[in-house]
Amino acid sequence: MKKINIEDAVGMTIPHDMTEIVPGKFKGPAFRRGQKIETDDLCHLMRLGKRHLYVLEIGKDEVHEDEAVLELAGALAGPGVTYTPNPSEGKIQLFAQTDGLFVVKVDPLIALNEIPEVMCASIHSHTPVQRGQKLAGTRAVPLVIRRSVLNEAVDLAKKEFPLFSVTPFARRNVYLIITGNEVYQGLIEDRFEKVVQEKVTALGSDLVETVILPDDETVITQHLERFLSRGAELIITTGGMSVDPDDVTRIGISNVGVDQLYYGSAVLPGAMFLLAYRKDVPIMGIPACALYHRATIFDLILPRLLAGERPDGKDLARLAHGGLCLDCPTCRYPACPFGKGF
Repeated sequence: MKKINIEDAVGMTIPHDMTEIVPGKFKGPAFRRGQKIETDDLCHLMRLGKRHLYVLEIGKDEVHEDEAVLELAGALAGPGVTYTPNPSEGKIQLFAQTDGLFVVKVDPLIALNEIPEVMCASIHSHTPVQRGQKLAGTRAVPLVIRRSVLNEAVDLAKKEFPLFSVTPFARRNVYLIITGNEVYQGLIEDRFEKVVQEKVTALGSDLVETVILPDDETVITQHLERFLSRGAELIITTGGMSVDPDDVTRIGISNVGVDQLYYGSAVLPGAMFLLAYRKDVPIMGIPACALYHRATIFDLILPRLLAGERPDGKDLARLAHGGLCLDCPTCRYPACPFGKGF
């Protein structure tokens, strides 16, 4: 770089965005790359602490931060992810193109950040997102980056493509079975249907039918079979998930001839959760905690199922890291650490 006194800089072109910070009010570019300095700009530059400017000379094996970060963002953005075409202060942000489930390949993201001179930070994987929501930000750390380093980062992102993706939620026909003698006999009023309906419809699916059944494993199995024959794409059951002898819902589910059944998750609230599959149809067993907590294991698994994933026992175990709800007086989920270990 060639150093120039600020008084002699009129007419020169600024080689990079220059950031201005007003504590508590503003942080952003005061001057943009490519902007030509006018006489009236000199006082502003001096207020930013600039006493010299520099003429940037880029070698053939080097890349300016703006061009570098554009290449990197293009390699990082998978299906359902877009990014701003114009870098600001050497950074680019990535956004969701659609409502859906944001998924990150975490280990490759860590490996990318071990490469010097580049960085990328994201929100947590398996977060339900809305169109336009910010997902990640990336930049080249120095003003000029070596081409070999940039190639290494871009090649890693392409090899692991898609490192970032958003899968739209599929519209599923959802059926609900509420179990419990006390509800079936009208001794207490059901409150589960409202909870389930709100969460299912919020993700774009339809609650087609709800039935209330006694604690009878044969009756539960019969209704599961009926729902499956009617084209159910997701079946949710509530109640009967604990260890009491009359809690037979999971037995009724196992009797329907499921291919896989996982009982128990490393999440609180939601330890007595059940997840089973009959061919391509998931069956969820939600414990009673979903009536009393705004966020439970149900909120962590439902979006993944509606995005076409097929979580298994290992996935339920991996939720242990981040799987403890703090029961905050004012629930901020999903803007909190619950369920965000991976």
